[in-house]
Amino acid sequence: MATDKEHVDDLLKSASKAADLLSEYVEKGEVIHVTSHLDADGLAAAGIISKSLYRLGGLLRIRIEKWIDEGIVNELATEKPAIIVFTDLGSGYLDLLKEKLSNCPVVILDHHQPMGEPLPNFIQVNPHLHGIDGSHDLSGAGVAYLVAKALDETNIDLAYLAVVGALGDLQDKYEQRKLGGLNERIVEDAMKAGCLKVETDLLFFGRETRPIHQALACTTNPFIPGISGEEDKSLAFLTSLKIAPKHKEKWRALRDLSETEKQALFSALAEYLDSKGFSGDVALNLIGTVYTLIHEEPWTSLRDAREFGSMLNATGRMDKPSLGVALCMGDRGAALEQANAVLEEYRRTLTRYLNWITEKPGRIQELNNIYVVRGEKFIDEKSISAISSILSTSLAKPEKPLIGYSLVPKEKAAKISARATALPADKSVNLGEIMHEAAEKFSGRGGGHDVAAGAQVPIEHLESFLKLVDEIVGNQLKK
Repeated sequence: MATDKEHVDDLLKSASKAADLLSEYVEKGEVIHVTSHLDADGLAAAGIISKSLYRLGGLLRIRIEKWIDEGIVNELATEKPAIIVFTDLGSGYLDLLKEKLSNCPVVILDHHQPMGEPLPNFIQVNPHLHGIDGSHDLSGAGVAYLVAKALDETNIDLAYLAVVGALGDLQDKYEQRKLGGLNERIVEDAMKAGCLKVETDLLFFGRETRPIHQALACTTNPFIPGISGEEDKSLAFLTSLKIAPKHKEKWRALRDLSETEKQALFSALAEYLDSKGFSGDVALNLIGTVYTLIHEEPWTSLRDAREFGSMLNATGRMDKPSLGVALCMGDRGAALEQANAVLEEYRRTLTRYLNWITEKPGRIQELNNIYVVRGEKFIDEKSISAISSILSTSLAKPEKPLIGYSLVPKEKAAKISARATALPADKSVNLGEIMHEAAEKFSGRGGGHDVAAGAQVPIEHLESFLKLVDEIVGNQLKK
């Protein structure tokens, strides 16, 4: 039986194989087509591989997509690229890629569960192929980083972007919300490169940059009813604890609080969440491991790696992915200024969606084995995954997976996002397999990780799809 070291060595060999092929095409002067996912992990992955190839003198064309479907692959095939690199995408669509891109060299740098069989001219670098958990231990950006490091050891200075990608992909599932597995090795590389500092603290959004009450109001993991999105109520909450929001005339940030004040604030928030019916574990999401990017300017949104990830996610979800790629490639001028504005708009949008869901019974429906978040046409399809992730941390019965959907009438499709958080140790579900199986029954496509997955199905089959998912989850839980 292979050891953990052998698994990692095998993965690194496949990364080197991909790096050798990419170097060959750079030397030929061919344009390398990079196609990536629009979330934080996908944008970080695109930034890492593009930056590393650019340093070699590579010619690039970067394309960001919300998913892969037949139309997108047909477009790619029509362009007749010399070589295509998929980052944070591809493994779940091998049969489709095989059908449409059989004459093109394809490199897949992904961490989702592979579905189908690749062609001989496909190089697939994926932790799942080597017995490594791609949902917790290595992100798409992490896979791209391993290839970048195989291209040139000096690309160790891009390790911080893989940390950003992993945090944006919510892989901080280890004790005290740490990154573990191969992600931990990448954290060590980022520290070695002088880019990263790691410590334990409260995890408010804007801990470096915002007044305490604003940071508290911006915190959505977990979503705190009556406080998240409510600056006035957050300020009143702090005042009730006798935590001064200002020192003289200057607003205080989280870093300015004493340890006593932080402990008092955490205890009060835990009691408040308990009074709202949340389980005791929910409050624990407010404290954990902080990853500070020490090469970024203090007082900026890129200083905290989680906030960097949130900004990337915002640019992708708000149809501005080029800003996210520019940030990953090193732009700290106009792109950063515009991305800050996009992030603020995105956070307001998420708060509006969350308030809409919670204001009326029935928008979260409990079935036998799952919760369904009915986003209908109100929640934009690009935001349903973020909404599902946030809500999955505060379920009344966390052992049930959550399935959220948005309707996309112009495509006659429903976009589905599935999340599982706190299943009992003796039970498990594989949402990636469930989404794949159920979507195929109704002329759709699905896949992903065991605890985080997605699908697209025709709107007319949505209710039948949800019913089948409920049944399959029940069957897997019984096993």
